[in-house]
Amino acid sequence: MPAARPTRRRWRLPRPTNTMLAVVGAVVGWCVLGPGGAVANAVLCTTCWRRWHSRRRLRLRTQAAEGMVGALGAMVAELRVGAHPATAAERAAIDADPLAARAMSTVANTARLGGDVDRALVRSASTEPSLAGVLGQVGRAWRLAARHGLPLAEVLDSVRRDLDQRLQFTRQVHARMAGPRASAAVLAALPELGVLLGEAIDAHPLHVLSDTPVGQLLLTVGALLICAGVIWSAKLTDHAVTP
Repeated sequence: MPAARPTRRRWRLPRPTNTMLAVVGAVVGWCVLGPGGAVANAVLCTTCWRRWHSRRRLRLRTQAAEGMVGALGAMVAELRVGAHPATAAERAAIDADPLAARAMSTVANTARLGGDVDRALVRSASTEPSLAGVLGQVGRAWRLAARHGLPLAEVLDSVRRDLDQRLQFTRQVHARMAGPRASAAVLAALPELGVLLGEAIDAHPLHVLSDTPVGQLLLTVGALLICAGVIWSAKLTDHAVTP
């Protein structure tokens, strides 16, 4: 009998964190521009990393909401042809988005056992932050239908329509915010372009920033102001397009 081959453990790079990026950015900045460069580069790296994470969370939240719209539509269709709620949720989970499929599976298992669907969805929302709002709305609709004897299909369909309308509004606002986001990016990049232009015409701004106390202070303050502007403009635009 041939000996079993030992499994090779794949070595993976550690996931970057704010602290790790700040330390690496500070080391690189110190080597290039001194103490002021260390502070400036650490702040810039941390801000860029947080912005990437924020955009990723917003994208995942929108995708999860779109998946729930499709799953709720399929469940409502099953309910309207006379399917049991557990069966309807189970069938809706077959072709749904992975996050929506897990939510529908939770609904199916809880409804089949006669449990509290609202409470089960609240527990699911704690493990799926991107669907917390949607699952809470579905749970409240389920509780409302059970308490007052309302048709479950109609109540869930109203939730689906509301979520779909909010997603359409989000897409429209996101498209209209392209101009302000581009303006904010250009304004954030102008100081760096000014430094490069100064080097191109032999004004030596990097020498001033790295070798003089005033330059070190201006470098630190300038980086902090740039990052504050980026965070503030991102907060305004992201809040407007949150589904």
